[in-house]
Amino acid sequence: MRWTPGGSSDDVEDRRDDSGSGGMQFGGMHIGIGGVVIIFILSLVFHRNFFALLGNGGGPVATRQAERSEPSPASRERDRAEQPLVEFVTFVLNDTQATWAKILPASNGVPYRHAKLVLFRNSIPSACGRAQSATGPFYCPEDEKVYIDLAFYDELKRRFGAPGEFAEAYVLAHEIGHHVQKLLGIEGKAHAAEERNPQSAKAISVRLELQADCFAGVWAHSTDQRHLLEAGDVDEALKAAAAVGDDRLQRMSTGHVNPDSFTHGSSAQRMQWFQQGLNGGTMQSCNTFQN
Repeated sequence: MRWTPGGSSDDVEDRRDDSGSGGMQFGGMHIGIGGVVIIFILSLVFHRNFFALLGNGGGPVATRQAERSEPSPASRERDRAEQPLVEFVTFVLNDTQATWAKILPASNGVPYRHAKLVLFRNSIPSACGRAQSATGPFYCPEDEKVYIDLAFYDELKRRFGAPGEFAEAYVLAHEIGHHVQKLLGIEGKAHAAEERNPQSAKAISVRLELQADCFAGVWAHSTDQRHLLEAGDVDEALKAAAAVGDDRLQRMSTGHVNPDSFTHGSSAQRMQWFQQGLNGGTMQSCNTFQN
């Protein structure tokens, strides 16, 4: 992908050096790294934040507030090593939001309101509960922020076999797609429907996720129109979409696939809807709720 390093954004909240530890604190209970790995696997298999269940009443409880402290030498070195990636995600954030700031008013008469991107390590509070690096990047509609531990991108490359800058861009564009759903009222209507009919919750979740994939494809279409795409970029994004399909994650974790438990869609579906947004280039290409 053709991009310009060195940019900045008021929409990025860099909280990587907020205090934390190798273990995690939940409702007075400390979980070590081994426990975190087990809960991570459960979260992947069932696509549910099992970390949140460790708080009182099933909700997250922060027993220790994150505090900004003087970074250690190791932390400063890690910050320097991550700087190129910070600049890249900043570029992608700026570009996706500038793209949607044009598309939304023109297509739907809806003004675009910027989301924030929170960079963190290990664990940090969010309005949707405690953000955990083990549960991967996510968008919180309550505070309109995307939360990413940059270590996820290394995991995407090594564990899930989806390397490349445009694979990384797809992940962020997908989360901004959820923000677009919030602004359009799609997210609110979907969750209201889930509350009315809990049995439909997984199917509705799949449609939301596939639409966010399609919205990521609409942004990718825009980058292609502006000659920012390079050879292999689309393949990188498609490989990333396939890597996080429910069937692939379940097969990696348990050795078998249960379509009834899907919450994000299969690898084939995720690739299909990203490609549909890329080919169509419009929001009208992305009606995953049509049938």
